[in-house]
Amino acid sequence: MPRYTVHVRGEWLAVPCQDAQLTVGWLGREAVRRYIKNKPDNGGFASVDDVHFLVRRCKGLGLLDNGDRLEVALEDNEFVEVVIEGDAMSPDFIPSQPEGVYLYSKYREPEKYIDLDGDSLTTEDLVNLGKGHYKIKLTPAAEKKVQKSREVIDSITKEKTVVYGITTGFGKFARTVIPINKLQELQVNLVRSHSSGVGKPLIPERCRMLLALRINVLAKGYSGISLETLKQVIEMFNASCLPYVPEKGTVGASGDLAPLSHLALGLIGEGKMWSPKSGWADAKYVLEAHGLKPVILKPKEGLALINGTQMITSLGCEAVERASAIARQADIVAALTLEVLKGTTKAFDTDIHALRPHRGQIEVAFRFRSLLDSDHHPSEIAESHRFCDHVQDAYTLRCCPQVHGVVNDTIAFVKNIITIELNSATDNPMVFANRGETISGGNFHGEYPAKALDYLAIGIHELAAISERRIERLCNPSLSELPAFLVAEGGLNSGFMIAHCTAAALVSENKALCHPSSVDSLSTSAATEDHVSMGGWAARKALRVIEHVEQVLAIELLAACQGIEFLRPLKTTTPLEKVYDLVRSVVRFGK
Repeated sequence: MPRYTVHVRGEWLAVPCQDAQLTVGWLGREAVRRYIKNKPDNGGFASVDDVHFLVRRCKGLGLLDNGDRLEVALEDNEFVEVVIEGDAMSPDFIPSQPEGVYLYSKYREPEKYIDLDGDSLTTEDLVNLGKGHYKIKLTPAAEKKVQKSREVIDSITKEKTVVYGITTGFGKFARTVIPINKLQELQVNLVRSHSSGVGKPLIPERCRMLLALRINVLAKGYSGISLETLKQVIEMFNASCLPYVPEKGTVGASGDLAPLSHLALGLIGEGKMWSPKSGWADAKYVLEAHGLKPVILKPKEGLALINGTQMITSLGCEAVERASAIARQADIVAALTLEVLKGTTKAFDTDIHALRPHRGQIEVAFRFRSLLDSDHHPSEIAESHRFCDHVQDAYTLRCCPQVHGVVNDTIAFVKNIITIELNSATDNPMVFANRGETISGGNFHGEYPAKALDYLAIGIHELAAISERRIERLCNPSLSELPAFLVAEGGLNSGFMIAHCTAAALVSENKALCHPSSVDSLSTSAATEDHVSMGGWAARKALRVIEHVEQVLAIELLAACQGIEFLRPLKTTTPLEKVYDLVRSVVRFGK
């Protein structure tokens, strides 16, 4: 008998169908009927006949025709959404899919695998796992380490040894010994009680990164999770079954308890879960639809799933990779602006930077020399003002190697810390199979990634700050020798006037966001956790700062391409002309 899982006004209903000849319209009416039946006030409807609705697939939100037969329109066990007329305009409407559904409608299950061993994951690997480019499998060595670690836990429970989090309560309840027949309930209760986050859920890419990173840490063999459970978690990752993880609620010590608990909650078949096939649905329905069973937690396994810095680190990993990309792009955009403003290349001379040999500064100067006028890449624009009396440029052009350079060095520093954190055991207590014992420590404290990500936000912000000043130079005719606001018909057209205002607004917002969160600490858990890192906020605001930097540099790029139009028919260097052509492939010249 076919069965469909139907989303109606934020609730999920399992609707069996005895006859596949029935229509999509019948499925919608039956789902609405069941929804009304379950509501004390009938959901505000007198009867199902009063309800007007449309039906669409959860995967991709494709609209279905109410007259089509179910056997033709849908697969067995498919997830669909009934949208009642008027609901979509209501602020209370909860769609089945997260924001940006168009990104997920094209999801294709990957064929390639990444082997995880807990020791060699890179920031690039984790971002690619987040994008759904790979599935996961464990190395044989990792499997052996996990098994040996679990043997220690099994021995503790068998011998009824008193060990924190395994046979005792948590935090302030660490001295409360739990009866052996309650140990499984202890782990489930831990996950449920700690699932107390708030805010929007992580988007699928970020949740996938979070889950992949937790798997990598468990693969190290210091957490005490069983190989059976870990393989179940990997199967869920490979099927892209992703729990509902609110973005707010972690203080970054004892690890990222709230978000990781929400992650674990989905794995045990509770709470909400997302997959490309289902959209958001009850976790038990999503797992069932993919032929998977919820994890049944053994002693210590709930704690093994929720203790660590993986929320901070996975978001920090995305931040580092995006920062690296925009830092390289900033050099290209600034070089194009320098060409438009008829700047000189003398400030990028090799001998100058050899006298102050910071690695980032030298790299940026080299990029500028590679992009700007040279024997290899001559520029007609540079040739047009070669013999002018212009000696030196404003700092926003001349000092790019110094300003952009330290940003590159900052990113390299932060990337090193995040890479170490990716492959670190951050549980508590740690299980040492070679010693046959567990030891309580403090590796869950998020101070390292928190401090690093605060530093990243401060460093990367400067790319937007200097870019906004270059935008001002492009738009201001007294500084650029170009038409005001880069438009020929000033007055009739305001050109880049307000685009510059937007850049200024973003830079100002970044200045507030750059205040470090890791300088704060609030005592929690009845003063047991009396110093915390606030690393979750450090990671989230670093990402927001980077997003603003990306937007400001996009404005500068558009402005520079607009400015170059007023220098035509002269051409810049071949590399910069290719950048111009790329922009013009999506944005035409604004007259």
